[in-house]
Amino acid sequence: MRPHFTDRSGYDRGVTVVEILFTLALATTVVSVAIPSTRDAIDELKTATAARYVAGRLAEARVKAVARSACVGLRFEQAGNDYRYASYADGNGNGIRSQDITLGLDLPLGGKELLQDKFPNVTFGLMNSYPDADNVSGSGTDGVRIGTARIATMSPDGTATAGTLYLHGRRSQFAVRILGTTGRMRVLQYKPASRTWVER
Repeated sequence: MRPHFTDRSGYDRGVTVVEILFTLALATTVVSVAIPSTRDAIDELKTATAARYVAGRLAEARVKAVARSACVGLRFEQAGNDYRYASYADGNGNGIRSQDITLGLDLPLGGKELLQDKFPNVTFGLMNSYPDADNVSGSGTDGVRIGTARIATMSPDGTATAGTLYLHGRRSQFAVRILGTTGRMRVLQYKPASRTWVER
């Protein structure tokens, strides 16, 4: 026979309905506070990873340009409210040009990519009201700022087309800055609380 426990007053030990309701209310409160911060952390991590991926694709183009002794670049094309991109190699010694791509002189080095295919809910763009990486407000929401042709060209001498690519998730804003004289990339994150861009 199993022992039966009672407290000092002689009543059976147990949990009251009030205690159960209090525990459920406390658990609900904790979960409702934790979910948004977890969601924001996941969004920030995913957007940061996407920014590093784009920086990596540009760095890869830079390495290929040096190895081939010819310009290699990423061309960005409008795709609705976003951009798709692909890398091309200079085939006639005059850099990467839209016309040469159309004529088949500058050849693709791979297929076209859409950032959202690898990183859902991450798109090129600068969120409304955020200043750009030069702290200029009201510069628009366009996420690809590398000249009118929107081609980031890496030269065999290590230089590059200077510019900035902005990308964001649901709440996180990042930028990939291309330094023209060195051809290197910097990944930046916008911090709304301090209204500043910081290097990541």
